[in-house]
Amino acid sequence: MSFKIGIVGLPNVGKSTLFEAITKNQVEAENYPFCTIDPNIGTVKVPDDRVQKLAEITGSDRAVNTTVEFVDIAGLVKGAHEGKGLGNKFLSNIRKVDAVVQVLRDFEDPDIAHVEGSIDLERDKDIIDIELIMADLQMTEKALKRIQDERETKENEFKLKTLKKIKKFLEGEKLISQLELTEKEREAIKELDFLTDKPIIYLKNVDKPSENSDFLEINAKIESELADFSPEEARDYLRSYNIKERGLEKLIRESYQALDLVSFFTSEEKESRAWTVKRGTKAPVAGGRIHSDFQDNFIRAEVVSYEDFVRYGGWVGAKKEGAVRDKGRDYQVKDGDVIFFKTEQS
Repeated sequence: MSFKIGIVGLPNVGKSTLFEAITKNQVEAENYPFCTIDPNIGTVKVPDDRVQKLAEITGSDRAVNTTVEFVDIAGLVKGAHEGKGLGNKFLSNIRKVDAVVQVLRDFEDPDIAHVEGSIDLERDKDIIDIELIMADLQMTEKALKRIQDERETKENEFKLKTLKKIKKFLEGEKLISQLELTEKEREAIKELDFLTDKPIIYLKNVDKPSENSDFLEINAKIESELADFSPEEARDYLRSYNIKERGLEKLIRESYQALDLVSFFTSEEKESRAWTVKRGTKAPVAGGRIHSDFQDNFIRAEVVSYEDFVRYGGWVGAKKEGAVRDKGRDYQVKDGDVIFFKTEQS
């Protein structure tokens, strides 16, 4: 399962141009047989030089990066929560993603009219935030009514209390992600999948990115052009604009940080591969990302850091130097772990 990142924004902000750049870089479907690629989804390799290095050390037949899915969601307009534009369809599409990239226009183009008549990042950001807040408020009110109509239980009583707390916060035009909630409260509202509780990455679509900006900045037009270039041509092109790194790589990295994801690796003769899990994921669950048997029949995990795997030249050298550690069910996988899962069958 890939993590899904939704790309949203007002019309004519360059959102579709950005998505075009992403889909030009999507992986071939046959390399990832468990991914279903819809027309509005681009499945993209997560840049990570460590995978190729592991493959070289182990002599793997192939190196496989982990992936992330970007979902192009139709442009939002003011009043979407009331059904304007694509209305509820737009909002339901956002509910299906793990994080949201909000594209904000910060470029001038006389041939492309701004839906609000002028360039104003804070205004545009507020329009989208308010639409998401109002949609969550509507959902909260519906959930409150539904639970109030159900029989009284301690569980429902707690849900009502939590939802009333959220309703009051939303009425103050604030995102749920800014509200302090206990683990029990979060569990109570988990099934509602609130829009404003998702991580949001604010991305400025600019004429010329700045390396020193506090914002994530991308020139979507340049990114689209780069997608047709070879790696060497892309480097030369970026150098001409005094840009050190592709915006797409920055976006993927920011998305990983927003979702608090880590990558671990498996490295054998057949393949070296990166896998993605949430930070804090325990070893059996991480093994389940590879195959259900690794979770159901888990015995232990042999773990070595990427640095030690490289330093000692692979599994044999790392074991000889005592760098491989046996970890049990409670071990939390860390970024850069190279893991061999031991099961009842292995």
